[in-house]
Amino acid sequence: MSASPTERIVVCRMGRMDYEPAWDLQRRIQNHLVADKRSARPTRPDHVMLLVEHPPVFTLGKSGDRANLLATDDELSAEGATFVPIDRGGDITYHGPGQLVGYPILDLDRYYTDIHRYLRDLEDVIIRTCADFGLTAGRVEGRTGVWMTEPPGNERKLCAMGIRCSRWVTMHGFALNVNTNLAHFNMIVPCGITDRGVSSLAAELGHSIAMPDVEDAITRHFGAIFASDMRILEPGDANAYLAAYLG
Repeated sequence: MSASPTERIVVCRMGRMDYEPAWDLQRRIQNHLVADKRSARPTRPDHVMLLVEHPPVFTLGKSGDRANLLATDDELSAEGATFVPIDRGGDITYHGPGQLVGYPILDLDRYYTDIHRYLRDLEDVIIRTCADFGLTAGRVEGRTGVWMTEPPGNERKLCAMGIRCSRWVTMHGFALNVNTNLAHFNMIVPCGITDRGVSSLAAELGHSIAMPDVEDAITRHFGAIFASDMRILEPGDANAYLAAYLG
């Protein structure tokens, strides 16, 4: 890892947050970092990672297929769910309560300029987090994300990933099923993949997991893999920090 040990990532625990305000917040942070690096006198602001849970929402990446949403508008409404086409890569996925969504907004110019490596590093963060809870997770060749890979032929996706990058500043990120209601995935063809399933930490372990414990594990592993100092802010402090950060 070539990153300077002086890089700092501020982890903002945002709690429950609607999808579109979170998307807008990501864009504002990304724009802030891009504007700084293009300025005559860059100040190298903190990198930021938002940790959130969303109400039920299905999002479709810019290269996705609308046909992979199987539910009708009435069925979405009955589940209190919404559908939002967005600007990340990848196909359709689900976000909802019990799922930990992480949005790292990093200036990769200060780490490395390699999207493939970035995605593999995100996967490593999740794989190490799963190991903390006693699960051996891994990768499936050619399919981004983190999976339960045993037994072969019954691979189950634990964590979906999709990112967008502007001038090497990232947004979007990962969605780890912790205590997620997996029945909602029946309303889509997750990530456009028809021959594999989805799972969660709770489904694999047979009991629920405290979300703050998962957030702590992800933060710890993120700091190790990206060789960065991690500062964690609870929701009240996070909102105040972001207001000052964005001016």
